[in-house]
Amino acid sequence: MTKTTVLILLGPPGAGKGTQARMLEEQFGLVQLSTGDLLRAAVAAGTDAGKQAKAVMESGGLVSDEIVLAILKDRMAAPDMEKGAILDGFPRTAKQAEALDALLAEIGMGLGAAISLEVDDEAMVERVSGRYTCANCGEGYHDLYKKPAVNGVCDKCGATEFKRRSDDNAETVSARLAAYHEQTAPLISYYEGKGALRRVDAMGDIDRIAEDLAAIVKDVAA
Repeated sequence: MTKTTVLILLGPPGAGKGTQARMLEEQFGLVQLSTGDLLRAAVAAGTDAGKQAKAVMESGGLVSDEIVLAILKDRMAAPDMEKGAILDGFPRTAKQAEALDALLAEIGMGLGAAISLEVDDEAMVERVSGRYTCANCGEGYHDLYKKPAVNGVCDKCGATEFKRRSDDNAETVSARLAAYHEQTAPLISYYEGKGALRRVDAMGDIDRIAEDLAAIVKDVAA
């Protein structure tokens, strides 16, 4: 990659954003920026914006867009941002997208693309609701797609206890998908209108999805 650029990953829970972002980090030297991680790091570091965020969080309120953008601005000034960043979890609204555009213009970074990881809702419900992990080492499994070689025994550590997230059930997953589509529709339109939207089929093989994303990264950084 030859210039500093920012990618935005859009996709519902379970679409593989985290996995793909880590692969892009390794391949291109991009830095994955998750809103939740940024907030926690800023609070721990005691930055001005972090102190504001801590006060809001301790009072039970929602951290404002202004504070999130201030934290994002601080993080993007770090030396490791030279090759660019992948934003995961921000923006979530068209208003936040407009504010992000202004921030990127201010700090001299460009928006490479907003990439929508496209999923089939019915298949996603099956994918997410079938997930479970080893209670000891955290190795992930699935009722249909990745069972332990020996039933009830973890392949990695040999433990025999497994757990599921309480919200990984069909009803909850369906509700999260519906909320995601409602929330993200304006963002899709926003970035489509700017000519910055790219769509990737996120229901296939992980490596093929990674190849599609890598091709986009190479294209926008050319």
